[in-house]
Amino acid sequence: MKLKRLFLIMAVALAAVAPLRAQHVAIKTNLLYDALLTPTLGLEFGLAPKWTLDISGSLNAWTVNNKRWKQWNVQPEARYWFCQRFSGSFLGLHAIGGQFNFGNLNFGGYNFLGTNLKQLEDHRLQGWMAGAGIAYGYDWILSKHWNLEAEIGIGWIYTRYDVFKCQGCGQKIEDNVPHNYVGPTKAAVNLIYLF
Repeated sequence: MKLKRLFLIMAVALAAVAPLRAQHVAIKTNLLYDALLTPTLGLEFGLAPKWTLDISGSLNAWTVNNKRWKQWNVQPEARYWFCQRFSGSFLGLHAIGGQFNFGNLNFGGYNFLGTNLKQLEDHRLQGWMAGAGIAYGYDWILSKHWNLEAEIGIGWIYTRYDVFKCQGCGQKIEDNVPHNYVGPTKAAVNLIYLF
């Protein structure tokens, strides 16, 4: 249901700006996330000769082999292009927000940048996140309407979540746990269609 709403909002936004000239609007998908069964959709709008606004969202609503990795997020980003928009290098300032529900996942007991991934083996975490970061990217022109873009970003994310035992995934054992994460906040290889 949330995926339908996200796509509907993006379609309405696209229809509202469709009369704009070429290279003022782009629609995109992140091939990295898509390969991980997390469909993405993004719109990018030209604001000024060297500025754009990118609004991307992703949704993963699947449970596979009793492993739960459900999440949705929205990530708006203001971009400054060094040459002209939709071509070459850019710097971005992004925000991120969303919800998650992870559990019964085995990451080998690793601790990634202060985040204890081992607890996901025997527990389910359900909560929300919000944060911000900076990014660098590069956009290659493939044809008149098609581009390929690579981007990497770092930043901070604050989360609050409840912890449940995985046996039955129903008994809550911790409530409203806060967590701060500092590290990668964005990784993208976007396939882009320019209007």
